[in-house]
Amino acid sequence: MSVVKSPLADEGDRRVVADALQGALVDLVDLSLVAKQVHWNVVGPRFRSVHLQLDEVVDTAREHADIMAERAAALGISPDGRAETVAKTSGVDTVKETWIRDTDAVQALVEALGSVITRMRERVEATDKPDPVTQDMIIAVTGELEKHRWMFQAEDAEGLGA
Repeated sequence: MSVVKSPLADEGDRRVVADALQGALVDLVDLSLVAKQVHWNVVGPRFRSVHLQLDEVVDTAREHADIMAERAAALGISPDGRAETVAKTSGVDTVKETWIRDTDAVQALVEALGSVITRMRERVEATDKPDPVTQDMIIAVTGELEKHRWMFQAEDAEGLGA
């Protein structure tokens, strides 16, 4: 049942866009949870800077998760951000449930952001023809995530031999 009539007339286009938005929603919800888990457990000499960077990732992920969910709803697609759905369908790896050294925290976020960015870029391609408006929204969040990833990589420049 859909209470909102979709402006996407073609059912195939609607399905592609629905899959892209649902995948983006799940990845962003999970990214926010992973970043918050690391935020609470990071330790080490760069604790403060990493701790604050993690909150920036959480804010971005939460803001754009809401944008993706509301876009889906506007297209007559019921978004699903339930914990069960996120746990079953997210592509974000889990992190330790204990203290995480600052260097490990940085690496965990570089990897988590990298995997989400890869899937977001696939969604950018998938939504090119069916819905450029959704594509634009996915492009926007991808750009922000890439910025966060760059900043974490720069934070770990010592560990990378730079």
